[in-house]
Amino acid sequence: MRLSLGVAGAVGLLVRSTIAVELIVGNDASVKSAASTIAFGLMKYYTGNNTGDVPGNLPDPYFWWEAGAMFGTMIDYWALTRDDSYNDVITQAMLHQASDTADFMPPNQTRTLGNDDQGFWAMAAMTAAENKFPDPPPGEPQWLALAQAAFNQWASRWDPTCGGGLRWQIFTFNNGFNYKNSISNGCFFNVASRLARFTGNQTYADWAAKIFAWEESAGLITPQYDVYDGVTIKNTNQCVDVDRIQWSYNHGIFLHGAAAMYDVTKGDATWKRRVDGILTSTVNLFYNNSIMIEQFCEDNVLCDIDQQSFKGYLTRWMSSTSQLAPHTFDTIHPLLESSAAAAAKACTGAPETGFNGIPGTACGFRWTTGAFDGLVGVGEQMNALSAVMYTLVDKVAVPATADTGGTSQGDPSAGTDGTSIIPSLPPITLGDRVAAGFLTTAIVFSILGGSLLVMK
Repeated sequence: MRLSLGVAGAVGLLVRSTIAVELIVGNDASVKSAASTIAFGLMKYYTGNNTGDVPGNLPDPYFWWEAGAMFGTMIDYWALTRDDSYNDVITQAMLHQASDTADFMPPNQTRTLGNDDQGFWAMAAMTAAENKFPDPPPGEPQWLALAQAAFNQWASRWDPTCGGGLRWQIFTFNNGFNYKNSISNGCFFNVASRLARFTGNQTYADWAAKIFAWEESAGLITPQYDVYDGVTIKNTNQCVDVDRIQWSYNHGIFLHGAAAMYDVTKGDATWKRRVDGILTSTVNLFYNNSIMIEQFCEDNVLCDIDQQSFKGYLTRWMSSTSQLAPHTFDTIHPLLESSAAAAAKACTGAPETGFNGIPGTACGFRWTTGAFDGLVGVGEQMNALSAVMYTLVDKVAVPATADTGGTSQGDPSAGTDGTSIIPSLPPITLGDRVAAGFLTTAIVFSILGGSLLVMK
């Protein structure tokens, strides 16, 4: 659970603790040791393996999707460090949340399930397949098939309104059904491009190209490769009111998918232009003196719980981009290293906020201050772990494919057998689920007097 500290409390902690996680960037042993400490702190938030709790769930106030993001991070942690301490917990969580339908649509999440929520679990499964994470036992859902199930369901939800795209929400009774956002379509694009690379199936590549083209036609990816949050559907057939706020994870998810397509197409000029364009936009927006920031809300202390986790995903996707599009390595890797050093300095949480009295197991949110800012939680911890461990990306193999040693078994028809019965539930209010970027957009816009859409 996220702990909110008042200013006085945060200052007190800073006074009492000056011991950061020890990190020597470029020293593999040091990086792995620091990552181990931070991963320990991250997994202490997880309660799903406690007696009576639900495997795969994080406690309030974290939404279900962030648990999927966390387990995707932990799969990469294993791949980068070979620390298998958490593998059994990861496998249990992933398979439980895959649900009886093997598509990451568990019944207890239906009331608030969006395409992006399903997407973060599907991307975790795709990561497991690419990393050759230990395969589930026979008879259990397999990593590749789980990603294919989500892909197939997204393809069936492709909405002709406004020329295509996925809606944010899956079910009509959820607020946000009239919103098409970049993160939902980004999940679809990211998984499609990686499935194209893993399987060699052209259908996935065709869908990836189709999704990217729709984002451009809808005005959500600009000619300068800025990536906007989403667009509202009005009068059933018009997409209007583009939300021009830019979040780091929207840039990252399209950057990574474009890099996968660059690899699939063996350096196609169009995909190279897209990779390079998004990377340039990303660096310009989300780095301050080579240190990653969440540019819209961080300096104003307006980031909500969801947004406090975004930097970790951008870090993950930039690191993989440097593998799939090697010409980006010289731009990306120094940024990974500088952010890692800064993030480690923010991991000075005192024993009061650390776990088991271990200093450094609580990491702050802001990395530009050179100190612990008192904000701790799953997102902050996941960000710091990502910042530190992805500096090892050049020491590990590129993501596997079916032709380069990938062992995960697929099912091209996964997710298409049978249809879920949509329950009759009353409409929820927006207060029931604050999704990343959607409500905060309105709040921040109001606070700033309606005068600012994009901060650069």
